[in-house]
Amino acid sequence: MSVPAELGYTSEHEWVAINEGVATIGITAFAAESLGDIVFVEPPEVGATVAAGEPCGEVESTKSVSEIYAPVNGEVVDINRAAVDEPELVGTDPYGQGWLFKVELADEPADLLTPEQYTQLTEGEG
Repeated sequence: MSVPAELGYTSEHEWVAINEGVATIGITAFAAESLGDIVFVEPPEVGATVAAGEPCGEVESTKSVSEIYAPVNGEVVDINRAAVDEPELVGTDPYGQGWLFKVELADEPADLLTPEQYTQLTEGEG
């Protein structure tokens, strides 16, 4: 399973890439594999304020519906229309074309897991 070293992670299986005060957010390969065939993606609306740890959208597969939890505080500035139109991208390329939304950070994110910590977390869940 892929856990890119340049990203931060949450215990709810989101990944975060921060560039110049904007966080790009998606679900991890572990989450995508656990969900199976992803058939629907509902990111938060552009302009919405999200709070770290709070649900802000959902991903639905043929097996279940999972909430997306905001890993950071801030305002949603972009959503990935391609992932909404083609939800399978989230499963096939979770760290690339399958990103979900971008947030302009209100503050520095706290409590993100390192790749090593996330790997340890998921080793017990496989």
